[in-house]
Amino acid sequence: MKPEQRIIFMGTPDFAVPALKALHNYGHEVALVVTQPDRPKGRGQRVLFSPVKEAALDLGYDILQPLSVRTPEFYEKAAAISPDIFVVVAFGHILPKKVLLIPKRGAINLHASLLPKYRGPAPIQWAIINREKETGVTAMLMNEGLDTGDILLSAGTEIYSKETSSSLHDRLSRIAGDLLISALAGIRTDSLKPVPQDNSIATYAPLLKKKDGLVDWSKPAEEIEAFIRGMTPWPGAFTFIGKKRIKIFASDVVFNDLKADPGTVTGETRDRLRIATGKHLLSIKEIQEESGKRLPVRDYLRGCSISPGTVLG
Repeated sequence: MKPEQRIIFMGTPDFAVPALKALHNYGHEVALVVTQPDRPKGRGQRVLFSPVKEAALDLGYDILQPLSVRTPEFYEKAAAISPDIFVVVAFGHILPKKVLLIPKRGAINLHASLLPKYRGPAPIQWAIINREKETGVTAMLMNEGLDTGDILLSAGTEIYSKETSSSLHDRLSRIAGDLLISALAGIRTDSLKPVPQDNSIATYAPLLKKKDGLVDWSKPAEEIEAFIRGMTPWPGAFTFIGKKRIKIFASDVVFNDLKADPGTVTGETRDRLRIATGKHLLSIKEIQEESGKRLPVRDYLRGCSISPGTVLG
């Protein structure tokens, strides 16, 4: 039997695609897909579709790409569809109250953390940077605040020891798709009781910028190793050798109490570069010059030796 909900889906990046596909696979009626306008990207400034637009085209859905969701034109188009529910996943716009009142049964947002922890735009990165053991996805009823709505359902998952933001992003996006279907089923049967968030324990995960990837070698090696994973792939962890900017990808902690100034190269082996930190050493396994390729350290060192005693930073 076809579900009763008539849905307007709003999303933009890769993270939102599994949720849209889950709606399609379970036979939900997606009356409209709303995504960000096409924008030029990269050095060539080629205009690219958002991942959600690409998926919506493949699935045959009607698409709307408003510059703003606060215009009378957008309100009228959305209201004319008479949706039961909005499903919002990493859309990129905060919906005003007037728009949130359009769907008969409210608006569901899927957020990549276990709320109220890590509200905001970068929950995946900050969970790894802060060395959390667990994170997850929360389905909430939207209000006018930023990730402050009542919680419908949540699903937790372990953060693996060598997980990057990229790999965790992909796992959480798949969890989000499954969680969405469960939330919609609960709404249809009135079996879910929304639970208000405890604002007193809320934390915020601010947007990361390119400059935020600079490694602070005075921190303990374990914190730097997590920082590098959290910054991969964006904005990317980096340091300097002289004036040369170097990106760092994979690393290991070496529990060694060798005394050296933080950032000092203490030695290199065949496939590792060891750096002193505020506590213990960090062994770098992958590296990339700004205009070069991402390389295992052993390959990089063949063409660019870094002598012990060199100070990074």
